[in-house]
Amino acid sequence: MADAVIPASVLRSLADKLYEKRKNAALEVEGVVKQLALAGDHDKISAVINLLTTEFTYSPQANHRKGGLIGLAAVTVGLTSEAAQHLEQIVSPVLNSFSDQDSRVRFYACEAMYNIAKVVRGDFIIFFNQIFDALCKLSADSDGNVQSAAHLLDRLVKDIVTESDQFSIEEFIPLLRERMNVLNPFVRQFLVGWITVLDSVPDIDMLGFLPDFLDGLFNMLSDSSHEIRQQADSALSEFLQEIKNSPSVDYGRMAEILVQRAASPDEFTRLTAITWINEFVKLGGDQLVPYYADILGAILPCISDREEKIRVVARETNEELRAIQADPAEGFDAGAILSIARRQLSSEWEATRIEALHWISTLLNRHRAKVVCFLNEIFDTLLKALSDPSDEVVLLVIEVHACIAKDPQHFRQLVVFLVHNFRVDNSLLEKRGALIIRRLCVLLDAKRVYLELSMILEGESDLDFACIMVQALNLILLTSSELSELRDLLKQSLVNPAGKELFVSLYASWCHSSMAIISLCLLAQTYQHVSTVIQSLVEEDINVKFLVQLDKLICLMETPTFAYLRLQLLEPGRYMWLLKALYGLLMLLPQQSAAFKILRTRLKTVPSYSFNQEQFKWTSSGNHYSLSTGSQFTEDGDLNSDMAASHNGINFTSRLQQFEQMQRQHRMHVKTQAKLRNSSTSVSKEVQRPQESQRLSPPSDVSRTSSRSSSRKGPGQ
Repeated sequence: MADAVIPASVLRSLADKLYEKRKNAALEVEGVVKQLALAGDHDKISAVINLLTTEFTYSPQANHRKGGLIGLAAVTVGLTSEAAQHLEQIVSPVLNSFSDQDSRVRFYACEAMYNIAKVVRGDFIIFFNQIFDALCKLSADSDGNVQSAAHLLDRLVKDIVTESDQFSIEEFIPLLRERMNVLNPFVRQFLVGWITVLDSVPDIDMLGFLPDFLDGLFNMLSDSSHEIRQQADSALSEFLQEIKNSPSVDYGRMAEILVQRAASPDEFTRLTAITWINEFVKLGGDQLVPYYADILGAILPCISDREEKIRVVARETNEELRAIQADPAEGFDAGAILSIARRQLSSEWEATRIEALHWISTLLNRHRAKVVCFLNEIFDTLLKALSDPSDEVVLLVIEVHACIAKDPQHFRQLVVFLVHNFRVDNSLLEKRGALIIRRLCVLLDAKRVYLELSMILEGESDLDFACIMVQALNLILLTSSELSELRDLLKQSLVNPAGKELFVSLYASWCHSSMAIISLCLLAQTYQHVSTVIQSLVEEDINVKFLVQLDKLICLMETPTFAYLRLQLLEPGRYMWLLKALYGLLMLLPQQSAAFKILRTRLKTVPSYSFNQEQFKWTSSGNHYSLSTGSQFTEDGDLNSDMAASHNGINFTSRLQQFEQMQRQHRMHVKTQAKLRNSSTSVSKEVQRPQESQRLSPPSDVSRTSSRSSSRKGPGQ
């Protein structure tokens, strides 16, 4: 029937290779269809469309396909306002031609669709998704002419959509979301263009669907094309402005995307993401509470970003987030945030570690009960952080520990773990010991800290470590300004019950080091006892380590800490035991050492008479003093007191026994260690090759002599 309607000559011209002939034939078809439309004969019109589709657009001959496409466009023009009822039949073959292998056919398909759309306008919307999908592919076509034709069609479709009230954004978004991850730059430009256009239409709510394509837009920020990056950034900026002005926004879904993008290797993407997060934290309110942990996980690394702009925004966002007083009842997960902060303590960047510690501290202050429940998960990490190379980090770690240790059970746990860490990591004690102990003393009360440490060290099985630790604590006690009150309390050990308690408690552990005991007694002004302690030392005690410690003590005695002791030397009659103790120390020092000269010079300045006008006679003879008196003085110049008796409740005889017993343990330990070293040396010699042993072994009598001499060496010699 269609053959009868359309003359055969017209059909032949429609398949001609010359464009002009095909164009003229299309005009003939248009005229025929107009007549049929006026007559209302839609059956014949359908037959014509079917003929053009089957015989032409689906023909294996390219010229036939071109003719079919131009013919279908002509049919639409001929139908004008009545084209809508035949639109499905017309559009389908044209859509199919968009993927034709012949670029010229694809070009004519674009031209045909353009003419069809121009006629039907709003009725065209029902095919929008299919046409959009086709245009998306054609925007990246390998043929430049096809791309140009597709762009013309694209502009027309955008005009139609913006003026149409039938466009369904709900049906379009899944297709847009699917295409957003395409990497082709032409497709990306095409997509951003459509997002921008649709967002400009007042009746289309693109903001409500922003989470569906937000990630794709962020992907484009790192595109190699400057133009695409600029277009994506412009679109994102517009959306962010809309978010600020909108009363209702789905912050949660977008927050998840932004958190991922804040860790992008691309600097511009990170900056944009962190800027969005900053605005979300200000605007989001309760909606963002469940996402605080994720947001914090994105912010903390950015605080140490190499780009200053990112660091500034990240710090501002961090402060905004910390200022929000969120309640667990609103979904605030303190445990999740604590976990993020703990993980960031392992960051390679100091600024990030510092902020992580600030967060732990904030959580402890606001949600202590919740944080304490997770204490076992973070305690080891916090202890490891004490070895951090940054002093600021270490100080903050100590503050966190101190905050945890406000509870008695946690205080004990902290000190035990701290001593354990010092034991297993000697460098921690050496490099950070003084800093840690001093800061803890400020935050947790020096007396409490020292009493707990003393109690733990008193029963320490590792005697070498105990000795080192006690010496370190003693040095901190004598030199740190933070412990001045503790020193003042010890100076009153003979008259103040609290001072006595502290002296006796420290004495128990200070026994691990003879020099620490001597320092403690000098500080407590128990001069008769320290004199006795000095005289109780045996040959094995006077080794290189002892002399090094003694050298330090002599230097310390010239500092303000021991100013009271030096002033007491103005009254030699009253403080005879102090003089005796100092002379005892002088006698232990090698005469050529600097410490010997310092102490001897100090003792030379002691006056030959007492300023308190006590009845004592002193005679100067060379470099020493002799005492002539009929009375016996003990601690602080008190008359007629026996050392075996208690002084203010301190049983010095018992203390001396305690000291001597501990020192015997140390001497036995040193001998045991020496034997173990000697035996291991002997075993290693026995396993040498026979010929090597014969060649290297000295005569037997020399070997025995060498062995005996080495066994007599003290530690450190």
